[in-house]
Amino acid sequence: MRTAPTPPAANFVTTASPVGKPSVKGWCPGALRPMLSGDGWVVRIRPPTGRLSAAQAAGIAQLAERHGNGLIDITSRANVQLRGVREASHAELIDGLRAFGLIDANAEVEARRNIVVTPFWRAGDGTLDIAAAQANALAQPDAPNLPKKFGFAVDTGAQPVLQDTSADIRIERTASGLFVRADGFATGARVTADEAVPAAMALARWYAASPRSGRMAALVGSQSLPDAFQTPLPPLVAVPQWQVGPNAHGWLVGIAFGQMSAQTLSALAECADINALRITPWRMVLIEAAHHVPEAPGLITRADDPLLQVVACSGAPQCQHATIDTRTVARALAPYLPADRLLHISGCTKGCAHPKAALTLVGTNDGIDLIRHGTAASTADRCALSADTVATELQRLLHATPI
Repeated sequence: MRTAPTPPAANFVTTASPVGKPSVKGWCPGALRPMLSGDGWVVRIRPPTGRLSAAQAAGIAQLAERHGNGLIDITSRANVQLRGVREASHAELIDGLRAFGLIDANAEVEARRNIVVTPFWRAGDGTLDIAAAQANALAQPDAPNLPKKFGFAVDTGAQPVLQDTSADIRIERTASGLFVRADGFATGARVTADEAVPAAMALARWYAASPRSGRMAALVGSQSLPDAFQTPLPPLVAVPQWQVGPNAHGWLVGIAFGQMSAQTLSALAECADINALRITPWRMVLIEAAHHVPEAPGLITRADDPLLQVVACSGAPQCQHATIDTRTVARALAPYLPADRLLHISGCTKGCAHPKAALTLVGTNDGIDLIRHGTAASTADRCALSADTVATELQRLLHATPI
């Protein structure tokens, strides 16, 4: 295990007064429907087909500086968020984004267009056509009324890579061809490229008409899929490891904690030149056909960088619910982690940055809770740790029992 000196407590805890119980809004921000956070409005941009041209990326960087605080997030659903947007500037920001083709017809269409696209598509494999057709289908007046966080995955590259990415309906390429399946179910529909989106929309309409609570996977065991979706799925192959560095599609660069400055996005846009940036759900950006990456703050260019092993939410003071500066904690503790361990640091019990189980630290009004394996809402194994003891307790827990 790597070792590092424990930082002083003042660098960890930033909230001077108790923070109330965090509220779960149940919806994600958009561009047309921003969400208020501790540093201003959060404006989320959903890149069409998961891709930004160099001009679009450069334009977003300029708008982030002009109308926000210059910080830009890459989310776990492969979206781009501008932070610190001022209410008085929002209308002008939307006009700027619309000029780059990044605004939907209205907020309802924007909310439905929740599509994650594999970044590892190849020209001519049909991925971009399917993603565009899926977006068009969701923009139609007769599109079903779905929960605010309901999403689609277009995972039609050479092999699926989005199995661990949140989605309710998945269009995947398997060894047996294209399949449309409901998340969590063991059967689906074998389809052609032309049939993929109609099948996905039929499944969405079935879901919308079903007695339900929660996301698609919550129906497993209580609902039977329509007959068209009863074909057993081929065995799912293990998700390949995507690594920072060059690959057959370009150069994959990590974004520390999924947040970069507008200047860094500008540098990426210049590097992309006449190509484009593909936004991934792993807080990484793929620079198409690139042979190098720029020198810019916040970029991770080494596959062995320990910051790749830490997921941290915005934390205090950017988030009004957080009690700790999560990114400072993350930078201090990353060197302690074994090379195969993921650490999730959440400023509160909502766990926005990583809803799945992991080795987790959670900020509370009493200190920092440590969870051996669980979500931010799980029962803690160590409670109310002080900043100067959390690193020691983390090491002790990792050495005591396998996780």
